[in-house]
Amino acid sequence: MALQYILDTLYQLVTPVNLLTLVLAVFFGLLVGVLPGLTSTMAIALLTGLTYGISSETAILSLIGVYVGAISGGVQTAILLNIPGTPAAAATAVDGYKIGQRGEAGLGIFLGNASAFLGTLFGAVCVLILTPLLSMLSLKFGSWEFFLLAVFGVMICGSLTSGGDSLKGWISGLIGLFVAQIGLDALNSYPRFTFGSMALIGGIPLIPIMIGLFGFPEIVSSFKHQEMKAIKQVINLRVKKGLSILKGKFPTVFRSGFLGVAVGIIPGVGEDVAGWLSYWAAKMRSKKKEEFGKGSYEGVIAAETGINATIGGNLIPVLTLAVPGSTSSAVLLAALWLHGFRPGPLLLSESPGFIYTMSMYLVASAFVMLLLGLLVSRYTVKMLKIDKRILMPIVFVFCAVGSFVIDNSITSVYMMFIFGILGVLLSAMKYPAAPFLLGVVLGPMADSNLRRALVLSDGSLAPFLTRPLCLVFVIGIILMILAQLKVFDKLKPIISKKKNISG
Repeated sequence: MALQYILDTLYQLVTPVNLLTLVLAVFFGLLVGVLPGLTSTMAIALLTGLTYGISSETAILSLIGVYVGAISGGVQTAILLNIPGTPAAAATAVDGYKIGQRGEAGLGIFLGNASAFLGTLFGAVCVLILTPLLSMLSLKFGSWEFFLLAVFGVMICGSLTSGGDSLKGWISGLIGLFVAQIGLDALNSYPRFTFGSMALIGGIPLIPIMIGLFGFPEIVSSFKHQEMKAIKQVINLRVKKGLSILKGKFPTVFRSGFLGVAVGIIPGVGEDVAGWLSYWAAKMRSKKKEEFGKGSYEGVIAAETGINATIGGNLIPVLTLAVPGSTSSAVLLAALWLHGFRPGPLLLSESPGFIYTMSMYLVASAFVMLLLGLLVSRYTVKMLKIDKRILMPIVFVFCAVGSFVIDNSITSVYMMFIFGILGVLLSAMKYPAAPFLLGVVLGPMADSNLRRALVLSDGSLAPFLTRPLCLVFVIGIILMILAQLKVFDKLKPIISKKKNISG
C-alpha cells in the first residue's frame, strides 16, 4: 500500500505543470531566502492567495517548494557578505563567512547547499516514519520547559559566538531578550517600554533588527580599512572536495538532522534554535574545536543540516495534531485547510496516503533546491569580486528597502538605523550579535511561558526542579555557567593529584 502511495505521488510530480510549478516555487523561495528582509512565512502567505484557484496537489507542491527554497536560501548572503538572508542562517555565517574570506566561497556554498539538501531529505524520512511515533513528544513540553528551552538556546548561542568569553555572549543575549519585551505583553496586552509611542505598541519587527545588527557592521568595517580591494575569488564550487568533506562528516549530518527534526516537532521554537543547537553539538563532539568560529567546514554542515531538517520536523505536529511548529508552518496549516485537507488526529485515518505525498514533495523540492542553489551561486559568488566601496552602498540600499517592505513604514527603516548603530558598538566591544538576535526571537516565548508557568504554579518555582525535562535543562544551564567560571579547570589538578596519591 505504501509503495502505491509513493508511485501515485511520483506520477503527479512528473507531469509538466507540476514540474514547472515546483521549479518556479523553489526558485522564488531561494530569492526570498537570499534577500534579507523577506521570510519564508511571507513567501508562503503570498503564494497561498495565488493558489486558491488551482488543484490542491499543485497548490501544496508549490507551497512546500517555496518553503524549502526560502529556508535554504539564506546560506548565500551569510557566506558571501556575513548578512544572513534568514535569521536562522546566522549560525551558518559564523564559519561560512570566514570560509568565503579565505577564498573558498564556492566550496562553502556547495557545502551549505548540500547540507541543506541532506537535512531536508532527513526531515522527509522522519515525516514518513516518525509522524505516528514522535508527534506526541511535543505535548510533554509545558510552559516551564518552553521557558528553560529559550534560556538554554540563548546561552548556547552566547557561548558559541563569544570567542571564548561566554559572559559577553550572554549579556548580548539578555539585551536581546529585553528588546523582545517592548510592546504589548502576550497575556494581558499591557504596553511595556513603549513610552507612549504608538509605533512601539506592536513591538519591534525582527527583520530591521537582523539587518541592522549584521548589515551595518559589515558596511562600516568595509570603509574603515585603508586597503579596500576587491577580493580575488575563484568561482569554483569544488564539488569533488566538497563531497569528500561531506563523506567524512556523516555522523555530524545524522546528529544535526536528528536535532533539527526534534526541535521542529516542538511548537514555537523554529529553525534558529535548531541551527545553533546543531552547531553546538558539532563543536562539542569535534576533535578540532579550535577551528569553529574560524572557518570550520563542519560548522557550516552542522548548522545548515539542522536548520533544514526542521522543515520536516515542523510538518509532523502540523499533520498529526494541527499544531504548527513555526510561523511558516502555521501559514502552511491554513493553506492545507483552504485546499480541503484536515490536519489533525483523524488525518491518518481519513487520508492515509497524505504523509507519503508530503514526504515525496519534500524530497522533490530538496533535489530542485540543490540544483538551483548551485546554479544561482555561480552568479552570487561574483559579488566578492566587486570592490567593497561599490558593493556596500548597494547592500546598504537593499538593507533600507528590506526593512521598509516589512510593513511599508519608515519607522522600520529608523529601527534598522538604531540597531545598526548598536550593532557597530557591539562589534567594536567584541560582543557577538547572534545571541542578541536569538534573544529577540525567543524573547516572547520566554516571557509568556514564564509568566504562564508562575500563574499555573501559584508563584512556585518547584516545577522547574521536579519536572524531568525541566531538570535536564536546569542541569545544562548550570554546567554552562560552571564551565564559564572555569570550575572544571580548577578541579582537574585536584582530581589528578588524588589519582597520583591513590596510585
